[in-house]
Amino acid sequence: MSAPLLEVRDLQVWLAGRGGAALHALRGIDLRLDRGECLALIGESGSGKTLTALAVMGLLPDGARATGRIALDGRELLALDEDDWCGLRGRRVAMVFQEPLTALNPLQRVLAQVMEPIRLHRLAPDRASARQRALALLARVGLEERQACAYPHQLSGGQRQRALIAMALAAEPELLIADEPTTALDARLRVQVLELLRELVAERGMGLLLISHDLALTARRVDRLLILYGGRVMEQGVAADLLAHPRHPYTQALWAARPRLGAGRDQPLHPLKGNVPALTQLGDGCPFAPRCPLATARCAAEPPRFDGRLACWEVST
Repeated sequence: MSAPLLEVRDLQVWLAGRGGAALHALRGIDLRLDRGECLALIGESGSGKTLTALAVMGLLPDGARATGRIALDGRELLALDEDDWCGLRGRRVAMVFQEPLTALNPLQRVLAQVMEPIRLHRLAPDRASARQRALALLARVGLEERQACAYPHQLSGGQRQRALIAMALAAEPELLIADEPTTALDARLRVQVLELLRELVAERGMGLLLISHDLALTARRVDRLLILYGGRVMEQGVAADLLAHPRHPYTQALWAARPRLGAGRDQPLHPLKGNVPALTQLGDGCPFAPRCPLATARCAAEPPRFDGRLACWEVST
């Protein structure tokens, strides 16, 4: 088996809490992403998805501490200093942040912002060449020149999201991380953006780490799924197989909670009861135990080991 583009092993992250207390946020994340592959991190808000992405990008908040292994094409990332990260971000790994209106600079035209990483990483010999390269990239994501020359507030939500994708791709990274790229969009635009990302991965041979809380929308447009909850991996597998046979009670609950097209008014939804625990409420056992219909005393006392597919005491692999 060839080396993965991205490998994360036993990633542990502690955040600075009040009074100097350390909050154990990520508790042993394992994942692998190959070139040309789309992997989605799925879970409710507070499950650890974005924090995992920020650790991969070297953008953890001040006071955070991470251990374990994060490797990009075999290169260890956790030990890099900021100078090393400046040469890596954008050029080899880039991120599409969740809210484009705040991620884009409101005082600069979109074209100038897409040109910036091209010039920063010296991927064009002069400004005119950088401009043409940026325009071509913006056209590839569906923006015309008049839209490229607009300010972010002059574009629609879908256009801003496309501009942000173009900006992330400007320096031709090997790994693209997209953090909830469809949250602020309507149903039609959500599908378009996800399909665009999938097409770009196929064209460029890069890896895509996609973060989403929407299992139903995302699962049919990625290769594999990683289900997170309470800073732990609950289940992972090939997307089609996992949807056909979800094993973990949390995955089953997420799938059951999806809205169904064509469902009559008399067909009730099945929302998950309870809430994702705060970091201060995470105990020693399985974080899903308080909401799980199969939970036993062992679940509350001892975290199940993730065996590469599943982390559950009550469901055998």
